[in-house]
Amino acid sequence: MWARRMVPVVLVGLLLSGLSLGHGLAMADEPVPVNPEPVSPKPAEQTRRPAKRSPAPKATALPKLPAALLGQDGAPMVLVPAGEFTMGSEQGDDDEQPIHRVVLDSFYLDTFEVTNGRFAKFVAAIQSEPPWGFADQETPVVQADRPVRWVNWLEATGYCLWAGKRLPTEAEWEKAARGTDGRTYPWGNDPPTAAHAVFGLKEGDETVSPIGNRNQGQSPYGVHDLAGNLYEWVTDWYDEEFYTLQPTHNPRGPVEGTTKVQRGGSYINSPYRLRSAFRTKGDPTEHDPHVGFRCAQDAPALP
Repeated sequence: MWARRMVPVVLVGLLLSGLSLGHGLAMADEPVPVNPEPVSPKPAEQTRRPAKRSPAPKATALPKLPAALLGQDGAPMVLVPAGEFTMGSEQGDDDEQPIHRVVLDSFYLDTFEVTNGRFAKFVAAIQSEPPWGFADQETPVVQADRPVRWVNWLEATGYCLWAGKRLPTEAEWEKAARGTDGRTYPWGNDPPTAAHAVFGLKEGDETVSPIGNRNQGQSPYGVHDLAGNLYEWVTDWYDEEFYTLQPTHNPRGPVEGTTKVQRGGSYINSPYRLRSAFRTKGDPTEHDPHVGFRCAQDAPALP
């Protein structure tokens, strides 16, 4: 169409300039060839290309808590995952009944009992009176890798707080010891042997074992010496009837009492007291050669 409109204009220009029409120009009455305008295809006629599919998003792994870590005091700790377990026993004393289900949040527990060497650093840091066994200044050096004893509940609590931790609850201690399958001992249901635990010795024997040399006695989570060697303080007040009233989620023990719970049996005890459900108690101000402790700490919340 543009070419048709321009023909008269071109001819008038040629005539005015005095140029004669040559063979290369069309006459006025001849049709002027024009190039056809391209016709856009209708939408229906357009070539349809397959739509590109966005690649499927890659599955993002959920964050997980580390299975082990080091506490502020340098002691290794293991994770006890959140979940339900069976607490108590029908084969034990009345204060172990009734058997009941308890749900706990994830927490970390010291792999070993607190040693003389680690406790000596606490004593030096806070300039406190050393426990009975430290009077000669030799014990924390010569027996640095043995569990500290003669430590009362108040001193055990103080150490854990100094290390940025806390004592475990009675429920946490029992789950760490027996897992979720209701086993009798940390290693299973078989009676203990000398390869599992330190027990059955005479009163006064100075044979408390160094940490980590009873691998067959580990709990399902890899915690050592939760049976034998030394009893261990936990944070709960003792109540022989508490299991009848115990909350099912993260129980913390009675709000008050006169004695604190001890767990795990000691080097002088029989297999009966090494059971993971066994409960006993002690004055929180008392220093006892058969009692030690280990610390726990809450697991961080995942994003």
